[in-house]
Amino acid sequence: MARGARRSAWTGAGVAVAVLTGAGWTRGSLDAGDVAAAVLAVVVGGLIGGLRRSPVVAPPESTAAERHSIAEALLANIPDPVILVDRRSVVIEVNPAARALLPTLKLRHPLSFALRAPEILDGIEEVLRTGQPLKTLYATRVPTERAFEVQIGALPMPDGPMGGQPNVVLFLRDLTSARRLEAMRVDFVANASHELRTPLASLLGFIETLQGPARADAPARERFLGIMKTQALRMTRLIDDLLSLSRIELREHVAPTQDVDLGQIVRQMVDTQGPLARDRGVALAVSAPDAPYPILGDRDELLRVVENLVENAVKYGGGGTVTIALGRETPANPRKPRIVLEVRDEGPGIAPEHIPRLTERFYRVDVASSRAQGGTGLGLAIVKHIVNRHRGRLVIESAPGKGTSVRALLPEHGSETLH
Repeated sequence: MARGARRSAWTGAGVAVAVLTGAGWTRGSLDAGDVAAAVLAVVVGGLIGGLRRSPVVAPPESTAAERHSIAEALLANIPDPVILVDRRSVVIEVNPAARALLPTLKLRHPLSFALRAPEILDGIEEVLRTGQPLKTLYATRVPTERAFEVQIGALPMPDGPMGGQPNVVLFLRDLTSARRLEAMRVDFVANASHELRTPLASLLGFIETLQGPARADAPARERFLGIMKTQALRMTRLIDDLLSLSRIELREHVAPTQDVDLGQIVRQMVDTQGPLARDRGVALAVSAPDAPYPILGDRDELLRVVENLVENAVKYGGGGTVTIALGRETPANPRKPRIVLEVRDEGPGIAPEHIPRLTERFYRVDVASSRAQGGTGLGLAIVKHIVNRHRGRLVIESAPGKGTSVRALLPEHGSETLH
């Protein structure tokens, strides 16, 4: 375009000088000075005209393409599904999150081909009719159960071919995690209330009995007081476990920094659990070479891990021998050595469908047996969170009739974080 401007300037200057020269020649007054002046005028006029560049104006097509590219980039970086449809509910644009949620979604195809949700399709018509945004819910059950809040709004398109008629944008906000957290909270409160209600009901019943028919019955009073003490201790253990679990979860993201010897902790806890094992006819066997097992950890929390694992094996292992083994394991990456604490029993074992849920709060394979043994249903949940805080991993292996093995894999002191 600059070259065309310079050519036009030279042409214009030449034409103007030619006209002036012709006029002088007609009058008979043309001389050498006039010719020199005319040539100079041509040169100066061409140079001055060439310096004036016409501004470059981007065509509307370039501006529209640039805006479309920016819109596509914004859509691609929105983590939640976004779908843009026209007034006929035909898909105009989608982002990668929407394609992942609805694999059959295709451009220039009706939305109903991929999203069979009457509440959403009716909502699009409502937004087009009233111009007001609205919200509705959408849930999927395949391949996993997910819940979304769908925000539907009109999107004006002044540059579109429809003469400014609005399209409709659908924004799907994932509520799955929030719903799961809410369900966990409700279940936790319900389970905790249920666990506390049973001993409280026993205490109230025995108190009323002692205040009434058994007021003067000394043997019954002694027996009832013993039962009341047992129920009170059960409530105390439950409250202590709940408080411990809350403290551990609060600090789970902070890795311990204290240098401790896991071998020493294991030997101390085996001595502590010895009387309980003898009372139940269980033999404790320790398989750990006499060597230090250094890890970065919290001593009290690691004592709790060993205590819960050994106590569970003694109570629910069905007698026989409980083996506490300690050793080292080198994974595929030799720069990440691990110390392995394993507790094995020779009990009846656990069915496969129960194993993934053993570390859930209040989950029990046999509710009656657990309560009879004084369990709170929180022991393995506490163990799992402590092992997670120590950047380790908990592995439970069991089969009916073959006993149960619980292993805690912890990074050795000086190694990198275990993933």
